[in-house]
Amino acid sequence: MGLVRKNNLLFVFILCCICLESDSATDTITSFQPISDPGYIISNGSSFRLGFFSPVDSTSRYLGIWYNNISVTNVVWVANRDKPLQDSSGVLNISADGLLVLLNGQKEVIWSAEVTTSVPNSSAQLLDTGNLVLIKNTTKTIIWQSFQLPCDTLLPMMNISTNLTTGNKVQLTSWKSLSDPSNGSFLVGIQPLDLRQVFIWKDGSSYWRSGPWNGQVFTGIQTTNNSGLSLVNDKERTASLSFSDVNNSLLHFHLNTQGSMEQRSWDHVKGDWEVMWATLQSDCDVYGKCGAFGICNSQSSPICSCLIGFEPNNTEEWNRGNWTGGCVRSTPLQCERVAAGGEAGKMDWFQTMNMIKVPDFADFSSVSEADCKQQCLQNCSCTAYAFDSGTGCMSWTGRLIDAQKFSSSGVDLNVRVANTKLETKQDVKKIVTITVIVGTVSSAICTYCGGGWLNFKVNILTKIRKNFCYTLEITHECSVNQQGKRKESDNLNQAEVQELPLFTFEKLESATNNFHLSHKLGQGGFGPVYRGKLSDGQEIAVKRLSRTSAQGLEEFMNEVVVISKLQHRNLVRLLGCCVEGEERMLIYEYMPNKSLDAFLFG
Repeated sequence: MGLVRKNNLLFVFILCCICLESDSATDTITSFQPISDPGYIISNGSSFRLGFFSPVDSTSRYLGIWYNNISVTNVVWVANRDKPLQDSSGVLNISADGLLVLLNGQKEVIWSAEVTTSVPNSSAQLLDTGNLVLIKNTTKTIIWQSFQLPCDTLLPMMNISTNLTTGNKVQLTSWKSLSDPSNGSFLVGIQPLDLRQVFIWKDGSSYWRSGPWNGQVFTGIQTTNNSGLSLVNDKERTASLSFSDVNNSLLHFHLNTQGSMEQRSWDHVKGDWEVMWATLQSDCDVYGKCGAFGICNSQSSPICSCLIGFEPNNTEEWNRGNWTGGCVRSTPLQCERVAAGGEAGKMDWFQTMNMIKVPDFADFSSVSEADCKQQCLQNCSCTAYAFDSGTGCMSWTGRLIDAQKFSSSGVDLNVRVANTKLETKQDVKKIVTITVIVGTVSSAICTYCGGGWLNFKVNILTKIRKNFCYTLEITHECSVNQQGKRKESDNLNQAEVQELPLFTFEKLESATNNFHLSHKLGQGGFGPVYRGKLSDGQEIAVKRLSRTSAQGLEEFMNEVVVISKLQHRNLVRLLGCCVEGEERMLIYEYMPNKSLDAFLFG
C-alpha cells in the first residue's frame, strides 16, 4: 500500500513538472511541441496569438498571427496566404532538419520558412511584437523571422525596406478580398532613388506616393498624425521605413483591399479600430490625377487645373472632366524659340507656387538655393525647381507629374514659364517700374532744358530714388514709414554727382550670360559680382544686390552717390546703375588685374 502511495506521489510530481514546462513554453514550437488545428500559442506578454483561422465567408484554413487581447480577430500576418488548407488537419512543426513547416493531413508541406540550409536544434517563438522567429538554440541567433515576409500590416518595430545595391525589398501586399488573404492588386514599398519616397502601386503602376522624405516628414503628406514614421539609410545602402508606438497603444498601418494605407488605433470604448489617417483622402491623392503639367486641388471645383503658362492638351476632354491628357505649354520658352530659329525675346522666369506636393521624378542636387535656381535656368530642359532645407535642391526635366496644392505644409515649387506668362501682379509691377523710370528720365530732361546742367545731375538720382520707393510702395514692398526716408532723400538735392547712365536689366542679363555661375567673380555682403561684356565690347563688373543682403535702398543710393563723386584715375570707375523691378545693380568698369591686397601683401 505504501509503495502505491509513493508511485502516485511520483506521478503527480512528474505531471506537475510537465505542466510547468508546458506553461513556460506557451510561446514556443519545438519538434516535440507542434501545434495542430485548432491549437495555438500566445506571446509571452499575451499581445499576439499564432494559430489557425478562416476568413469571413470562407471555409479555407490559414495559419496566421492576430491580436490576442481584443474582441475582433484582426489578422496581421498569414503564412500560407496563397496555399490554403481545405480542412482542419493542419500542423505547424519543426522538421527533422530544423525548418519551420506547415503540413496538411497527408503530411505534405504546404508552407515553410525560407531558410537555405538546415538548422539542427532549432525552435520557433512568437515574440510580443507580433514577430514569429526561428531560433538556433545553441547560439540563440534568429535564422528567419516573419517580419521579413510581411502581408498587409506594418507593426511597430517592423521595417519596409529596399536595398539600393542588391535590389532586395521588403514590401506590404494587400489581401485580394476580405475573404481571400492571397496577394491582391496593391503593393507598398520604397522607391530606390536619391529622393526616398513611399509608393503604393496598383498592378505595377504608381497609385499613390508620399513625396520626398526631408529627414523629419514626407513633404507630400498633408498631416502630422503619421509623425511616428521614420525613414533611415544604413551603411549597407538599405532604406528602411518604420514607426514607433510610444504610447504602447494598439497601433499599426494597414493596406486595405482598395489600395489605401490606413493608420489605425484600437478604440477600447467603441471596441473597434479608429482610422487616424489614410493615404487616399480625396481624388487628388490618386497618382497623376490631372495628367502632365496639371495640378490638383481638392478645395477647388473642378479639382484639376493647368500650371501657370500651360493650357489643356485637349480642351474638350478637359471640360468634360477627363484630365488624363494633361496640359501643354501655351508659349514656347526662350531657349526653345532660339533653337527653332526664332527671336530670343525676353528671358524665361519662374512662377512660384506655395504649399505644393512636388511632382514625381525629381533630380537631386546638394547646391544652395540660389545656385539651384541658376542651374535650372541655364538648362533648357529644366521645367521647375524647388528647394527644401531638409531635402536640398530638386529639379525637374520633362513633364511635371502628380503635383498637388495643399492648404498647409508642402514645398514652394518654382515653375519655368515664358516671360510673357508671368502672373498679372508681376506684370503690373514691371509696367509701373518702367513707367516710373521713363517718367523720371523725361522729367529730368525737362529739368535740364529749363534749369541747366547742374539740376539735371542732381535730380536724376533724386527722382529715381523717390519714384523707385513709390513703386515699391504700391507693390507692398516699401516700409509703411516713408516720411523719414523721403526727408533723407531730399539731402541728395545738395549732392553734385556726375551723369550716371541707367542700364536695363535685359542688357545686363545678355552681358553676363544670364548671370551664369562661370561669370561670377566673387561674393560680398552686398551680393554677388559678375563679369560681363556689353554689345560694344566693353568689359564690365556687375554688382548685384542680393535679396538676403542686409543692405537696402538707402545703402544702395548712398553708394551710388558716393562712388559717382569719387572718380579718380586710380579708382575703379562707376559706369551706371540698374533699378528695375526688384533688381538693384551697380555697373563698374572691369579691372583684369588682381585685387589691391594681392599687390600690397603678396
